[in-house]
Amino acid sequence: MPIVAHNNLPTFDKLRNEGLLILEPTRALTQHIRELHIGLLNMMPDAALQATELQFFRLIGDSNPIAQFYVHPFTLDSLPRGEEARAHIAEYYETFEQIRAQGLDALIITGANVTGPDLSSQPFWQPLIEVAEWSHQHVTSTLCSCLATHAVMEFRYGQVRHPQKTKKWGVYQHKLTAHKHPLTVDINTRFEVPHSRWNAVTLEQFKQAGLHILATELDDGCVHLASSADGIRTVFFQGHPEYDTISLLKEFKREVYRFINAELETFPPFPENYLGLFEAAVLSEYRYYLLQAMRAGTALPEFPEQKIVSHLNNSWCDTADAVMGNWIGLIYQLTHKDRDKPFMDGIDINNPLGLAPVSY
Repeated sequence: MPIVAHNNLPTFDKLRNEGLLILEPTRALTQHIRELHIGLLNMMPDAALQATELQFFRLIGDSNPIAQFYVHPFTLDSLPRGEEARAHIAEYYETFEQIRAQGLDALIITGANVTGPDLSSQPFWQPLIEVAEWSHQHVTSTLCSCLATHAVMEFRYGQVRHPQKTKKWGVYQHKLTAHKHPLTVDINTRFEVPHSRWNAVTLEQFKQAGLHILATELDDGCVHLASSADGIRTVFFQGHPEYDTISLLKEFKREVYRFINAELETFPPFPENYLGLFEAAVLSEYRYYLLQAMRAGTALPEFPEQKIVSHLNNSWCDTADAVMGNWIGLIYQLTHKDRDKPFMDGIDINNPLGLAPVSY
């Protein structure tokens, strides 16, 4: 929660220059503090539907120990679902019509599985645009994760993602490129983020779109964190800071079973920078005996998940919590007391944070 500048102490100006949100007393007196309502548009396939719920609910809950959050999951009818997932959605999810009628303070849009690089041919394309455009007009801030970032970059900014030669898959070092943006205040200047994707929107494309580039990958300059030119109305993740410690292992296991079922031609590579020496040795041994058994037509060894889980490390959740906390805090200070209005009275909707224009 922000500090109120109740006198002319010079420290307040120093904190403002660092990007910290400092409230004037008149502004503080007009704020109506209440619970926050956050939508979660969950587009993930059935196998990851509930895991994705858990990851984002946890990230929201860890972001602030004081504020009260109501998280409203919903999905798109155009996405293919199995019987179990449909039953889960029918019992626990809201509809977009309900969401739109009640209003939101913030919205998170997850990634989704696609076939091929062309997003505009996917079954979710037009419904996603409808949700994102409604959110852009009526919600204080929308956070786009991975594929949702690629979709918004294409339909709003005309920046089409590019296929990569190999899948970017693992845990990667990043650096801050904007130290004084309110979303990056007090986060580590170097930090790690998991990635898992075949496609990328490049640094140059983010620049062409006129966005604030806040964090990039240390080695190849790949953008992880960015915001719209106004600083807050749309926030972009190209990585997966919401991932659990075991998320990449679960994904690797799914890829192994795709290989076993002849959906992949070769055994999948290990996620980069994720496994320690012990875990890599266990999986290398498993790969050897699996290939031997497949050639001989004998019983396949069991995937050694339980041997590995307790040895995995998480090097990204603290920074993820900090960024999410900054995002939630900004929304808390800007959103209107009425859920169907995005900003408090008197907020400049074109520059709600009072940031300098983007220039490259």
